[in-house]
Amino acid sequence: MNNTEHTRFVVAERNFGSVSIVAPLRWSLIVIFLWFGGMKFTNYEAHAIAPFVANSPIMGWMHTLFGIQGTSDVIGVLELSTAVALIAGAFVPVLSAVGAAMSIATYVITLTFFVSTPGVFEPTAGGFPAISALPGQFLLKDLVLLAASVTLLLASRATSSK
Repeated sequence: MNNTEHTRFVVAERNFGSVSIVAPLRWSLIVIFLWFGGMKFTNYEAHAIAPFVANSPIMGWMHTLFGIQGTSDVIGVLELSTAVALIAGAFVPVLSAVGAAMSIATYVITLTFFVSTPGVFEPTAGGFPAISALPGQFLLKDLVLLAASVTLLLASRATSSK
């Protein structure tokens, strides 16, 4: 190793110079998971997500087992764990892949709310494909977050296979 390699900041993704081209995706996802995960421990957020969870065929059972706040707390722990994996993954390729996979799972699940949550399709605009501002447009943004997560996973895998 030469001196340049010792001083260069290396991230888990394939590097272009000293900074990865997908680093902004990683750090944006980290901010989202830290913020949303932290909010899950508040009464406000627990009740805001309750209708999504209650109508979900994947998560609906959680309210029965943990209650509304308990369910939100469990989701918060998972979201904060995803943030930690993504942070550690900036330096360790396998953790980058784990964090990206956890992020993918999150957004795949939230996108299922699109079809399970009442009020997504706007009846006054003719129903499907017209979507409501809330919850429809709120959920649709998760499509971009899913794409960012997949991109991060692919970048992590490219590094791991070198």
